[in-house]
Amino acid sequence: MGFFDIWFVTPFTEILSAPIFFAEVVLGGLMTGVMYSMVALGFVLIFKASGVFNFSQGIMVLFAALTLVGQMERGVPVWVALPVTVAVMVALAYGIERLVLRPLVNQAPLTLLMATIGLTFFLEGFGELLWGSNVKRLDLGIPDDSFDFAGMLLNEFELFAALTAAVLVALLAVLSQKTAIGRALRAVADDHQAATAVGIPLQTIWVTVWSVAGLVALVAGIMWGSKSGVQFSLSLIALKALPVLILGGITSIPGAIVGGLIIGVGEKIGEVYWGPAFGGAIENWFAYVLAMVVLFFRPHGLFGEEIIERV
Repeated sequence: MGFFDIWFVTPFTEILSAPIFFAEVVLGGLMTGVMYSMVALGFVLIFKASGVFNFSQGIMVLFAALTLVGQMERGVPVWVALPVTVAVMVALAYGIERLVLRPLVNQAPLTLLMATIGLTFFLEGFGELLWGSNVKRLDLGIPDDSFDFAGMLLNEFELFAALTAAVLVALLAVLSQKTAIGRALRAVADDHQAATAVGIPLQTIWVTVWSVAGLVALVAGIMWGSKSGVQFSLSLIALKALPVLILGGITSIPGAIVGGLIIGVGEKIGEVYWGPAFGGAIENWFAYVLAMVVLFFRPHGLFGEEIIERV
């Protein structure tokens, strides 16, 4: 079988012969992609407000899930544990802004990146100290059965998680585009000094954005933790958000949404239709290859702002 047959003829033939299955694969990719978009939004919000690439977003997802499930393991009812976890993530956001971000204002981007990497290791160790390192089962009563819909086999949990993520993504998009806080966020993203000059409180915006990123991390931690268990490898989900950011653009909220959907659908289709030609498991690296290809043609992403520096 030649190269053209592997990449074009065989997949196209399989799609035509089983269109319902193809629709099921695409729908599964969209549901996964919305989850990726939710994690990527945490990166975008913080970068737009402070210019910081928050490498610790993945560990924030894990820390939120650990805090929730750790309380539940000690007998705290979920309706109490959930608001307590929200309060913890908001307090964490305030602490990060006050103790890490504010003292490093106007420092080099590399310095800020290293600070978030250090924050990653601190939160990982602190979370392990508080709640232990064993894999924890997070059960919130979300059904996990499969059902038939128009010939497609869908999973109830994946559908619930995708709908939850979609609602959160929509709310964040409205927050960014239609509210006073969103306008202030865009002003701060354009020019910190100009925003401060017109009376926008920079520290307040930073605390708000980090708090929102913490809440996004909590929802992502609940969804991914319920699906695969709360374990320290959960923090690696941030690595899957990186191709989304590269594809959509790290400064664009719509880009994070569209990029997540493209990555989700692309890796599912790639695994099903091209995976056998490579021995399988291409879902693990397909997103990074796609992001690398995009970098050749659009280094700032599909929706990102092109940065021009004059020398």
